[in-house]
Amino acid sequence: SARYFDTKTTEPISFFLSGLEELLAWQPNSDDEFNVSAVPLAKRQPPLLSRRPRTLVCHDMRGGYLEDRFIQGSATRNPYVFYHWRYIDIFVYFSHHTVTIPPVVWTNAAHRNSVPVLGTFITEWTDGEKLCEAFLAGGEEAYGAVAEQLARIARHYRFDGWLVNIENTLSAAAVGNLPLFLRDLTARVHSAVPGGLVIWYDSVLKNGTLRWQNELNDDNRMFFDACDGLFTNYNWKEEQLERTQRLAGPRQNDVYVGVDVFARGDVIGGGFDTDKSLRLIRQYGLSAAIFAPGWVYEHLGKENFLQNENRFWSSLAEYLPTHSICTLPLTTSFSLGMGNSTFLDGKDEESGPWYDLSAQDIQPLYPEHQGMLSTSCCLQDAWCGGSSLQLQGTIPPGEERVAVRLFSLQMPAPPKLFLTLLYKLEGPQPNDFTVALEVTTWDSGICFEGNPTSLPEPNGRYHPRFLPAPPPGLAKLLAACHRGSHGWTSRCYELELQDCSLRDLSVIVSRQQPSPQETSFTCLLGEVRVLDTASVAASPAQVLSVTASQLWWQ
Repeated sequence: SARYFDTKTTEPISFFLSGLEELLAWQPNSDDEFNVSAVPLAKRQPPLLSRRPRTLVCHDMRGGYLEDRFIQGSATRNPYVFYHWRYIDIFVYFSHHTVTIPPVVWTNAAHRNSVPVLGTFITEWTDGEKLCEAFLAGGEEAYGAVAEQLARIARHYRFDGWLVNIENTLSAAAVGNLPLFLRDLTARVHSAVPGGLVIWYDSVLKNGTLRWQNELNDDNRMFFDACDGLFTNYNWKEEQLERTQRLAGPRQNDVYVGVDVFARGDVIGGGFDTDKSLRLIRQYGLSAAIFAPGWVYEHLGKENFLQNENRFWSSLAEYLPTHSICTLPLTTSFSLGMGNSTFLDGKDEESGPWYDLSAQDIQPLYPEHQGMLSTSCCLQDAWCGGSSLQLQGTIPPGEERVAVRLFSLQMPAPPKLFLTLLYKLEGPQPNDFTVALEVTTWDSGICFEGNPTSLPEPNGRYHPRFLPAPPPGLAKLLAACHRGSHGWTSRCYELELQDCSLRDLSVIVSRQQPSPQETSFTCLLGEVRVLDTASVAASPAQVLSVTASQLWWQ
């Protein structure tokens, strides 16, 4: 079927549904198993629904279902990727098809990085009016059937809910049933999908007219009250934020104020001025919905995309509360899910472009300290996958080291950790530096709901003990301790802790000799692992009775 497989290549593809008939006729099908997300939503701290402003990203690029529709990847050069997952809370995949099922590669990448993914249910223009008349004016049975199908689809493909966008006028009968439909859909999604969400887009009013309000008010509040959140339109002014905050009351974090990065219409700031909009939104304690951040790729071009992307997100970082990793093992090669080559154990195994977001690794924080340090993605060299993490910076005169915070952690520390690090020093004098890991902790039981970037100082700072060889029994898993190659250096460490919680994992770059000059360094990180010794020692379950089906050689 052309819905499930690309007609040119026969490869499995992600798809959308058009119209009410296709939605109501949808059934799970053995051909669409490729579309089911294979990555559960990773836990995070603080939890999504904590009392702090959230950040939603709404991805809308040239109609959607581009190269990202190829579930097993494609040979795309310079594709669009998103990797600042630590800074956002919700990812919406948007298109103008009636039912936008997020391509599974996005769900896999987002879930690995603790971010839930929403699809879009949209009706618009005259066809939208007819569609709404059919299912909303039809009464409880008709709108209940639509709600049930949308909840089933989210559960089947293992994404996390829906953005609902009714962009057409409604009859009195239809608009009367709309809050009931939203309540029904929200209840069904909550019961079908753990942590599921339904968010309403600011469009239709309680009298059925289509008029964007750019705020929460009495004309659209009934829809906000019936679901998990409101995503406002983009042409707001400061007084509207003030009114919204007042009306939302304790639910102010459930209002996602729209920011169009393309800056269409009368807006406060888009492009590289998006921070102006975010500054105001945060002053009122509201959440933000960043629409079409693909502007960086579409407007500024593919060539310097990664540098421009880092510049864009670092300009917003002070307004984006980050979330922490709260489970082990933590293991990453920093791959973006794309590359110009495929590397394995530091060797370029296969030249040629590739793109597969399902293969994206857990992404770190991307700290920037103007002039002192930059963190970026390096496609020219990697330990495993398509890219490594490049740290560039200077050690100031008289100082011996610089610390680069890679991950914020928030979990009880196990009694014993193993850590591994693969790195490569570049530049004229790589032997002038050493590279090591640092773990910070605080007293057990401390738990913060606020922004982890503004936490009190850690009260424990540890440099794990270097192991010249892995302990017996773990030699296979920690083979990294022996196998630096192709210029990569490998290090293995252990750390014993008592009654404390993990807080940060950083890389420390130090000078071998003190110096009155400032010294520049470039270091590539190829892999970092943090393992709980107790769970590593347990041998994994055996895999039994593997079967292969639907084999077709062409």
